[in-house]
Amino acid sequence: MTITQPRTAVGAAVTRRAIANTLKGSAGNLIEWYDLYVYAAFSAYFATYFFSTKDPVQAQIDAYLTFALTFLMRPVGSWFFGRYADRRGRRAALTLSVTLMAAGSLLVAVLPGVAQIGAWSTVLMYASRLLQGFSVGGEYGTAATYMSEVATAKRRGFFSSFQYVTLVGGQVLALLTLIILQNVLAEAELKAWGWRIPFAIGAVAALVVLWLRRSMDETISPQQVAAAKTHGARTSAAEPGSLKLLFTKHWKPFVVVVFLTMGGTCAFYLYTTYILNFMNSVSQIPKTQTSVINFWALFVYMLLHPLFGLLSDKIGRKAQLIVFGVLGAVFTWPIMSTLAGVRDPFIAFWLMLAGLLIVVNYTSVSAIVKAELFPASVRALGVGLGYAVANSLFGGTVPFIGSWLSSSGHKEWLFTYVTITIVISLVVYIVFLPNKKRTYLDEEFPAGAAPESIDDGGREPSRVG
Repeated sequence: MTITQPRTAVGAAVTRRAIANTLKGSAGNLIEWYDLYVYAAFSAYFATYFFSTKDPVQAQIDAYLTFALTFLMRPVGSWFFGRYADRRGRRAALTLSVTLMAAGSLLVAVLPGVAQIGAWSTVLMYASRLLQGFSVGGEYGTAATYMSEVATAKRRGFFSSFQYVTLVGGQVLALLTLIILQNVLAEAELKAWGWRIPFAIGAVAALVVLWLRRSMDETISPQQVAAAKTHGARTSAAEPGSLKLLFTKHWKPFVVVVFLTMGGTCAFYLYTTYILNFMNSVSQIPKTQTSVINFWALFVYMLLHPLFGLLSDKIGRKAQLIVFGVLGAVFTWPIMSTLAGVRDPFIAFWLMLAGLLIVVNYTSVSAIVKAELFPASVRALGVGLGYAVANSLFGGTVPFIGSWLSSSGHKEWLFTYVTITIVISLVVYIVFLPNKKRTYLDEEFPAGAAPESIDDGGREPSRVG
């Protein structure tokens, strides 16, 4: 690479560029996940509107089942957007995903209930959530890839941690919206029409993000785009962004991504999504109090991510994941079983925060540890699809499984289930992950550089296992 400016000036320019692109990429991530969590946060108010009008408990279970169904579309969305991002560019894929998310939010905001259009209301709610799952499926892998690629070389953990800052930030915003509306509107008004407001906000915010993302820098090289258009037609080799390339040359890191995600995603959805309903139905803490508990616990959790991202740049991703695995395996059962008998909101807050302090060791490095396992040609596809498969099978089903087990009188079985998944992931962290070794990102972006200034030198980075 030819250096035409002083190193300090180049470094400052790269850092400024990384900050600007991270903000643009994370803004869309924020709105995508806000829309996802608005559904979970407000489901108690609209469940009987779209599902069973005679049985509130069954209506809530159906609402969570619909939430789980969105995860079925995540692998499809991850495949589509991962292929699109690896072939057409990260910016194009991220722009399309947020556009579809806006459409899904708008549909819910104006959708009539079962009293007006009967079963069509439930069907259209399913459709809106499947579209949302398709969109989010594409968002995770592409955003994780993009933030890792625009980061500076020595601060990849720090910059990549902002994916979960905004992911959790989306949930914090959803809870803040819930708290405000709970204090402004009566419960009857929230059930009648107030729950539509957050979905309308999400649709409008997505349009703003759409405008921002149009000015994002692209990180894949023109050569990769050209190869995607012509390579497969002229040779027998696999094209960039194709399943053939992923499963013939990079199947091992794909499997690793699925199983390293398993425990983390179960713990994440336990402590950030299902716990709200758990406090309401099991701990018998009023909804207005659980909203505040969740808001402040998640707010602290969100702020911790950059610090833990910086720590991973010092000690390595593997060490932090092992900390999560050990603490998660030991303390999941004690935290949740204690919470089941708690009636004091203050104690409930500290128990939730304790769980999140364990999970942050996983979520702060989740994006970067996966992105480092794949080359640019299949990075968005490998990261997104591996994550989506794990979420569809494990994480997304936690609220539904938890609600069902609790209603059946076996709430403690969920704690066992989550603990087992964490132990399996811990084995993967210890056995299959390298620690602080040269990665594909180090080869492709040696100084956080743009693709046009890369000199790959023909060296082969270390691989999984």
